[in-house]
Amino acid sequence: MVRPYLPLNALRAFEASARHLSFTRAAIELCVTQAAVSQQVKLLEERLGASLFHRLPRGLALTDEGRALLPTLADAFDRIGGLLDQFEGGRFREVLTVGAVGTFAVGWLLPRLTRFREAHPFVDLRLSTNNNRVDIAAEGLDYAIRFGDGAWHGTDAVRLFDAPLSVLCAPEIARRLREPADVGRETLLRSYRADEWPGWFAAAGLEPPAMPSVKGGPVFDSSSLMVEAAIQGAGVALAPPSMFRRPLALGQIEQPFGVTVSKGAYWLTALKSRPETPTMRIFRDWLSARVAEDGPVAA
Repeated sequence: MVRPYLPLNALRAFEASARHLSFTRAAIELCVTQAAVSQQVKLLEERLGASLFHRLPRGLALTDEGRALLPTLADAFDRIGGLLDQFEGGRFREVLTVGAVGTFAVGWLLPRLTRFREAHPFVDLRLSTNNNRVDIAAEGLDYAIRFGDGAWHGTDAVRLFDAPLSVLCAPEIARRLREPADVGRETLLRSYRADEWPGWFAAAGLEPPAMPSVKGGPVFDSSSLMVEAAIQGAGVALAPPSMFRRPLALGQIEQPFGVTVSKGAYWLTALKSRPETPTMRIFRDWLSARVAEDGPVAA
């Protein structure tokens, strides 16, 4: 297929002028004279047989034809610019966009990212965090790391590891917890998953308290935020100890009992409709290898 001649200079002059609605400001951006921009736009109008601007006393206004042309041109130039930005040191940097539930991101992934970059320096990893409620397509993600049962509509899910939940609390609270039944007399910090505390009490062989009870604390959408509240003495958290090795090692929180309850695992998920790119495969293989080697233990 032979492409038609594309008047790139004229198209660039029009796109800049349309953004600024000014030949003068477009000329400053493009480092040419105002006359040169005006001439390029005029040549494009002659080629198209249509006026693209209304020339006004105090600037420019797009015609209907100009408004029709601008979105496609702006998108094309943005995409070209974005692609050129991915070249560094004579090599192409591939972008990988990953969303991760905040607890996993902070407790497991972040300590290992240096190792990933050292192994794959030309993968440009873009990491965002979420509260486990994520729309992969709408957010433009290649992968989302989530906590749950692995059953998300329209996604492929690779199990990473289980994350059993246990009681975590500040040392001063831990000192008054002599047996699991004592937990029911404390303020219980909760997640939006209402079955977690009842599950833990059942695992401890106890009748769960009414939830929410007078001791029911606030509801959090993040285990990281919940544990931070526990560190500050706001109550007792139920969270995966494997994701909080650092505050446990520093003595900021304690795990007073070995009783755990499993309510899900961490999963690497991607849209079934999204073809796996080489960069996605690199990240999946690296993540699987690290999980196999390290397990759920924080680095």
